Order: sequence, then structure tokens, then C-alpha cells
Amino acid sequence: MFCYSLFHHSPPLITKWKPQLLFFKPNFKSQFSPLNFYPNQNFPHFFTKRISGYPIKSPAFSSSLEDEFDVELGRLLSLLPEEMRRRIREHEELRELIEVVMDIGRKPLARFPSGDFVLSDCPITVQDIEHATSQVGDFAIDNRAGISRTLHRISAIRNRKGTIIGLTCRVGRAISGSADLLRDLVQDGASLLLIGPPGVGKTTIIRDIARMLANDYKKRVMIVDTSNEIGGDGDIPHAGIGCARRMQVPDSDMQHKVLIEAVENHMPQVIVIDEIGTKLEAMAACTIAQRGIQLVATAHGVTIENLIMNPSLEILIGGIQSVTLGDDEANRRGVQKTVLERKGPSTFSCGVEIVSKTELRVHRCLEATVDAVLAGRFPRIEIRKMNSQGLEESSQTFTDISSDKEDLVVTGDLSETSDENSIGNHFPSDLSSKMADDSTEDRDLLHMYVYGIQEASVIQGLKKLKMDAAVQLTDNISEAGVLFAVLSKLRKNSGIQAAAKSHKIPVYVAKTSSSMQITKALEALKDDYPYGLKNPGSENDMNILEKVDALEEARIAIEQVVIPKEEPVELLPRPTQIISLQTELIEKYQLQSEKIGKGSDVRLRILPFKLVKDEDKSSGEDANANDFENFEPYGANGSPHGVDRLPLLPD
Repeated sequence: MFCYSLFHHSPPLITKWKPQLLFFKPNFKSQFSPLNFYPNQNFPHFFTKRISGYPIKSPAFSSSLEDEFDVELGRLLSLLPEEMRRRIREHEELRELIEVVMDIGRKPLARFPSGDFVLSDCPITVQDIEHATSQVGDFAIDNRAGISRTLHRISAIRNRKGTIIGLTCRVGRAISGSADLLRDLVQDGASLLLIGPPGVGKTTIIRDIARMLANDYKKRVMIVDTSNEIGGDGDIPHAGIGCARRMQVPDSDMQHKVLIEAVENHMPQVIVIDEIGTKLEAMAACTIAQRGIQLVATAHGVTIENLIMNPSLEILIGGIQSVTLGDDEANRRGVQKTVLERKGPSTFSCGVEIVSKTELRVHRCLEATVDAVLAGRFPRIEIRKMNSQGLEESSQTFTDISSDKEDLVVTGDLSETSDENSIGNHFPSDLSSKMADDSTEDRDLLHMYVYGIQEASVIQGLKKLKMDAAVQLTDNISEAGVLFAVLSKLRKNSGIQAAAKSHKIPVYVAKTSSSMQITKALEALKDDYPYGLKNPGSENDMNILEKVDALEEARIAIEQVVIPKEEPVELLPRPTQIISLQTELIEKYQLQSEKIGKGSDVRLRILPFKLVKDEDKSSGEDANANDFENFEPYGANGSPHGVDRLPLLPD
């Protein structure tokens, strides 16, 4: 009876109590969505669904979330004329809609991940623009407006008189789970700086981080919303931010003041900032970080290097200063006397580069990353990806370029060294073994990437050393087998060093671009290959192989037939010079041989009895005996004297 009296006689209380009824009975049918009134509602992670590239967490069949999104999308589409609404609803990628563009005198466009879609053959008129602007909020000084209780953003284009002549209606989505790849960093209380180009999803991730901190970790979160993109337009924030509070910024020029006001008046544990773009805002964020408050912010850029080069935002990563080193310190580091170093501690402890909606590059220690970049080294990066099922797919770490002698950049930090050391002839052990396993018959062309040297000079040096047919120049460093560069230019380009490191490319450097230095470096490259880099099929190459085969043939004949079986052996016909080498080897075993055959069929026959010398040549005999006593048939590397390598031949 009490409830009947309440609802029947007190209509004003119905509105007051309706949210409470929805709270205790979430299945109650109503035109209002529980998500609007209860941002703290947690959905079970039973299913996943992708919205605009993000894997999101949703309840069974995602009905509540899908209905909420349909309602918000309908409020955006209501800005369009009836024909345009009908055509856009018929598109198969409706739920993937990015934005709608309307310019006076042009056909309206709907932009989807697959491309632009023309909504009408009729151009946009002034009446269409007026109809759309009448249903949105007031445009601020930044020419942005919104729709109340939604995340959509309406941006205006004005003519010189201030009249609106174009609109960009961008779809906003609150996607739960978009920040799951950063959950461990958020939970640890790290201050995060998110970097990415426009449209990559920075605001979506930072909104989910605010919800995660407020709902899951019960922290006092205050959002400083510059253009109402995080919390939506209107006085009541969007449910996508959870229990986090939101402070609107009346003017973008006053954002740094609102930041300080949020800390002084509302005692937050976490401050969330979207789009730090000015020096005053960066200084305000630095001040807040000194007070022990966790910061989560975004900034436009692609990599950390963009912040280092941005004078307005460099304070976020500690600031950059020029330092003059002493002679001893400069020589020890192998750098110039004037270098760039980080000025102070970074405002943020971690940096995140947003590559796409499902891939992030995490810098766990932002200070170490900045130091590595300034020193010309490749920073330590952790790559995190999300697959279509909403699970972390892979994680990969690239390490710094060290100064060890076994490194790819052979002179450590590419310091100024002597002529002998400045030529890159140090290889990692795995690369050396890999090259040693390559046979002469299967050897392919060596692809060389040239940096800082004219290709004509390199080609001239290759021809001089008869390597031009064995080495081919390439413009793609990923397919190169070796990097050839000038020392001074390579030392200044950390990107080339990082590419060589990641692709495991050996580096050869010339001190200058002079012909002599280029030739010297190419000679080192040729010597580091087990069979050299002479042109395949050249005369010298063939002579070496023929000598190796002839000497190995004589050795096997002596050790396996002549000595143990005491039988003579005829060798294959050989040229006169090679027969002389075989004769010298036979005499080292104190055996004798004789030539048989005529013309091109001349060959050696190894006899099984010992060599008999004339008595009047006793001194020569003693010398030969001494030679035999001190003779080792194989060198230290197991190969006969006079050749570098004797591969075993089949029996």
C-alpha cells in the first residue's frame, strides 16, 4: 500500500526513485539504459566483440552495450537528413563508422575503415548545416561541440566571416577493455604518457584507463577534459569514465590553471589529461608530478623522438640540454665535445607509443629511453599486441646497442679509432659460423646496403678488387647482407644502427669516402668470407680450388695406399704448376715420384720406396732429414702448408 501511495499520489518522486528501481532490478524494462545511470556496473567477461578495431569486454551476447551504442549512434545520425540516414544505416559497416563529413556545395561522405562512402548525390546546402548545428551544443573557441551524454564530437569549419560552412561529425565510443594491455602498468601506479598520431585511439584508451582506476582500483580520479572528448558533452559525464570525476575546461588556454585547481581543491590520487600541447600545460603537469600524484596523459606524436625534438613538450621527458665535455671524457665516450643530455627527471615514468588500436610499444623506463636516444643507441622497447579474441598475442623486447667488440657496430659507439680498427672486420660468432657453413658452390650474391657513400665510388672499388660480380647493391636494408657506410655519418644516425642491429646485419665502415679508404674496407669484407668474395668463376678462384683438390688427392693417396699397402698410385693429369706442388708434398713424405704421359695427359706416379739421394749431396740429405724431423704435414688449422683450407674429399 505504501508503494502504491508513493507512485500514485507523488508523481514528482517517480523520477527520483526510478534510477533506484533500475539499480536493484537491472532487468526492469525501461526506455532508460542502466548504463546511463550506473557507471560502476561491471559486466562479466564471457564474450568479446570488436568495435572499430578494439577487442572489448561485454556480457552475454553484448546486448546491453550494443543497445547503448545504437542509441548514441542514432543521436548522431539524427543530425543528417532522412535520405542520408537511410543510406548510412544500410551500410554493412555501420557499427564501424568513423565520421561523417558535410561541406556546403559538396556531396556528404561517411568514412569507414574500408574507405569513403557517398551518402547522397545532392550537395550539402546551408539548410542542412543549420539543421545539424541546431541539435548540438554551443561551439567553443576551438570550434568543437558535442551532443549531451554522448562521446561524439562535432567540429566546425568557418569562413572568414565566421559562418559555419562545414561539419565533421566524429563518432565517439566508450570501449571497455581497450586499455587491458596496460593494466599492469596502471595497477603499479606508474605515470603514463601516451603518444600517437590523430585518430589512432589515444582518447579511447585514456578513457578506459580512467574507468579502470576509478572502478577496479578504487582510486580518486579527476579528469581534466579539454574539449569534452573523455567525458562527453553536457553537465553529466558519460558512463564510459566509470566513477571518475570530470572537470571541464572553458578555454583551452586555461587548461594549465584547471590542472592546478583540480589538485588544490579536490584531492585526487590520479589526474587524467587529454592532449598536452603547450609549454604551460607541460609545466603544470611537471608540477603535479612533484606532488606525488599519478598522471595519465596523451600527446600528439609518433615516437618518443618527436617529444625530444619538440621544445614545448621536452620538459615532459626531463628536458634537453647541451653539455660540453672535456677532452678525456669525449675521447672515452668516442663522441664530439658538445653532446645532448637529459636535464632532469622525467615527468612520466612510462611511455607508450600507440601503433594501432591493437598494438602498443611500451617504454617501461622513459628516462632510460631518452638517454639511449640522445646517446645514439636503440632503446629497450616492449611490443604488446591484442588478438581478435581480446587476449595478449605476443610480447617482444629489443635491447640496446652495446659497445662490445662482438657487436654489429664494430667500433662500439663508433668512436674514432686507428685505421686498422676503424674498418669493420669484427663479426658476431653466430654470423661467422653461418658464413663458414656456406659452400663455394651454393654461395649467392652478397647484397650490400650503402650509406653515406656514393654508389659509383663503391662500384669502382668492387671492380678494382674483382668483387663486382659477387656483390650487388640494394636500397632495402632489410634484405641486405652487409652494411657499408662512412664512419662519421653512421655514428650520427641511430636509426641506421638500430636497423642493422634488428636485422643482424654486419657493418663495415670507411673512415672517409676516399678511394683508398673504401678499398681498404672492401678488402676487409673480402677477407672475412671463408672463400673470399672474388667473382665466381674467375681465374684465381678456379686456381685455388684446383690446387686444393690436387694436394688433397696426393695426401690421401700417400696415407691410404702408398705407405700402408706399399703400392704405387697414379694421380690425375694436372697442369705443370700443380704437378710441381704435388711433387713438393710427396718429397715431404720422403717418397719419390715420376712423371708419366705426354701433353695434356701428364701426371704423377707415386712410388712406394724411399727417395735415394746422391752421396756427394750429403749436406742436402741432412737438410732434407732435418726438414722432415721438423715438418708437420698439417698446420695448426689441420690443413697442409701453403693453402688456407683443405676440405676432405670423398674416398
